[in-house]
Amino acid sequence: MSDLLDKIVSLSKRRGFIFQSSEIYGGLAATYDYGPLGVELKHNVRERWWQAMVYQHDNIEGLDAAILMHPTVWKASGHVDAFNDPLIDDKASKMRYRADQLIEGYIEKLRKKGKEDEADRVYQRLVEALHADDMPKALHQIIMDEEIRSPDSGAFDWTEVRQFNLMFETYIGPLAETDNRIYLRPETAQGIFVNFHNVAQSARQQVPFGIAQIGKAFRNEIVARQFIFRMREFEQMEMQYFVRPGDQMDAYEAWREKRRQWHLDNGVREEKIGWHTHEKLAHYADAAVDIQYEFPWGWQEVEGIHSRTDYDLGRHQEFSGKKMEYFDPQTQERYLPFVVETSVGLDRTILMLLCDAYREEEVEGEKRTVLKFHPKIAPIKAAVFPLVKKEGMPEIAEVITADLRGRFNAFYDEKGSVGKRYRRMDEAGTPFCITVDGQTLEDGTVTVRDRDTLEQIRIDKANVARFLEDKIA
Repeated sequence: MSDLLDKIVSLSKRRGFIFQSSEIYGGLAATYDYGPLGVELKHNVRERWWQAMVYQHDNIEGLDAAILMHPTVWKASGHVDAFNDPLIDDKASKMRYRADQLIEGYIEKLRKKGKEDEADRVYQRLVEALHADDMPKALHQIIMDEEIRSPDSGAFDWTEVRQFNLMFETYIGPLAETDNRIYLRPETAQGIFVNFHNVAQSARQQVPFGIAQIGKAFRNEIVARQFIFRMREFEQMEMQYFVRPGDQMDAYEAWREKRRQWHLDNGVREEKIGWHTHEKLAHYADAAVDIQYEFPWGWQEVEGIHSRTDYDLGRHQEFSGKKMEYFDPQTQERYLPFVVETSVGLDRTILMLLCDAYREEEVEGEKRTVLKFHPKIAPIKAAVFPLVKKEGMPEIAEVITADLRGRFNAFYDEKGSVGKRYRRMDEAGTPFCITVDGQTLEDGTVTVRDRDTLEQIRIDKANVARFLEDKIA
């Protein structure tokens, strides 16, 4: 299945979805740039998330908090002391792995071999290790006892398991002194929590209500692999939903289903979407579940839904000395709201959509590569072709293109045979192609080709925009 990922990486570069960052200098590991098609795809996904979270709910407000925050924010949130990954090194290959994920991979192999009892035994040990006082030592002992080998070298020559803090540090002002040290935010949620009262008061919202944000976050990932799945600079789409204490489980269940449906509405195949309930909860949570996708290398998290209790507001109240309590006008009570979080990785969502849309098919004896994006998220909604570059066909095609561009992203192409132009648009995931031909000069109709069914119909050139809007909607 890694062959599929290689094909997606190659297609992404060739067609302008995603490039290696700083490639002319040899690249910078685990950082990527979005090209012309990638920018459009990312923009469409962002817009659909904002539409679903903010515009379709009258009690959810938007926010764009600063990346740089007061360093005490991260002390209060627990990131300074507890934002660590348990990592282990293979001495033979010099590769570094997350110890817990290494064990999970071993358990998955046992299950594929039909060794369910053995897999259950190791799984139970993993759960106990994740809750142990000395987690690194407990994870290392499992790896030693089970003789888990390196996925890359096959060697059984490991270092101890160590904890690494994932936050990037920088400094405010001209001097790199400890007093001036701050962090690049490792998540976007804390910007929401510290602005809880600012948003509630300015937007005149009452609990329950939510605050949504899309923004960059930064993590010094030691184990950064699988293309854009795990990067050091990435984008999150998060919403924190504030509720009365005791109401969090109802909100948690409701958001679980809403968020799963959003991914399905983006065209992701239902059989590729799954759930993973956390065995070890984060220090702030009383319930947590991941929405997972079956990537070419296995099931992995795309989005997390967490019931965070009142931990965050309570910690910021403690560290700032400012009251974070909410006065409920309905009950005349003061309390710290509980929080239900939905947090989805935008870059992971892009990779999921690329993997899910990628197909290799045979059409009339020829192989075609096609990205079957849902029309709503496709980077280019329609391409317009003149059959030949003469007889006034280019001029008609350009007028149609200009009309479409007033409504959505359209592309004009007159180079190469129509068959080659179709193939280029298939690779870009364009759902509809419009061809101006000789019949257009006679009766004013054009050919519209559907990317998925390959069906071709003729419609009046004046109706193209409305036809496509109906199809996309």
